[in-house]
Amino acid sequence: MAKILEKCYQYKDAEKYMDLGLYPYFLPINKVIDNKAIVDGKELIMVGSNNYLGLAQNLQVSESALKALKEYGSSTCGSRFLNGTLSLHTDLENKLAEFMGYDGALAFSTGFQTNLGIIPSLVTEDDAIVIDQYAHASLIDACMLSRGKIFRFRHNSPTHLRKVIQQAKMEAEGILVVVDGVYSMEGDIARLSEIVPIAKEYDCAVFVDDAHGIGVLGKNGRGTVEHFGLINQVDLIMGTFSKAFASLGGFVVSNERIIHYIKHVSRPFIFSASISPANLGAVLGALEIIKSEPWRRERLIEISKCMNRRFRDMGFNVGSSETPIIPVIIGDMNTTLMMWKKLSEHGVFTNPIVAPAVPPNRCMIRTSYTATISDDELEAVADAFFRAGKELNII
Repeated sequence: MAKILEKCYQYKDAEKYMDLGLYPYFLPINKVIDNKAIVDGKELIMVGSNNYLGLAQNLQVSESALKALKEYGSSTCGSRFLNGTLSLHTDLENKLAEFMGYDGALAFSTGFQTNLGIIPSLVTEDDAIVIDQYAHASLIDACMLSRGKIFRFRHNSPTHLRKVIQQAKMEAEGILVVVDGVYSMEGDIARLSEIVPIAKEYDCAVFVDDAHGIGVLGKNGRGTVEHFGLINQVDLIMGTFSKAFASLGGFVVSNERIIHYIKHVSRPFIFSASISPANLGAVLGALEIIKSEPWRRERLIEISKCMNRRFRDMGFNVGSSETPIIPVIIGDMNTTLMMWKKLSEHGVFTNPIVAPAVPPNRCMIRTSYTATISDDELEAVADAFFRAGKELNII
């Protein structure tokens, strides 16, 4: 066996939990019915999805995807740079730019790829990145690919951000401040109203990954930047299509010259096949619903406040969550996996989050909510958490 492959055979971490019946990952979902998932023949209430607006099974979105599939086929079979740009791509980008209030937009094939395509295009070895310590893995990987100097600041701390920027200014020509709009594990919102002015004071550009904010936050669903009234004060905003838009892919909005530059130098963009027609059609359908049905955001906010309060009243630790992402922080990994197992037995689908996604002592059950979930289903979820928490002496 080649030396480089030995690690594959030595890896036993997952098998230990498989043998204990506590392995929670890669579970095949047999069917989805509204807000329920059928797993191994059992119906579970879904509170482990990023389908925030309930559009993943929406008929209008599905019909829009089917229409695009029939007109353009199943794939572009090429990159955007060559044969892979359809009128659907440019139509969507124009509509996204208008919706977000920016001059230009560019669509990528996945959200992860969007970050990999943007940050290394802007940051060279002479530049620096100042990034929140809880930033998403795709942002971390993008920063490492950039060849720029990387500085981290304490999570959501504008005071520490200022100190770190001052340090970075001594070592770099240009600085990009990178944050999530909504943090995908903790469910808290970046303090952009303080972060952006500090960045501008030191001539730094600001990049916000708003994968979990667009469609959810802001009066019009434009995300965290709109939530703080900072449209056009943030240099680049990244979004994804796999959450509120109920599809697959990602995008960035910025001014037209920055988009033009990224389009011509981003290797992940140039050398990847473009988004498939069906995915584009789904996004176009979802975008119209996001603009025309604000009740979904209003309902989602109501649900988020209700469940946050219910968990706190039961005695669970939900950290600083203020969005539809509500973590139930357990602590150690073994108890977290046992909690996940109990919840599944009580009819609830959740996501156990362990290191390295979170610090080892901050393992959690990540719950996330959909605008179309019923009050009865929420009551069943709360009851399952209460019973499981009591059975494991967590509360």
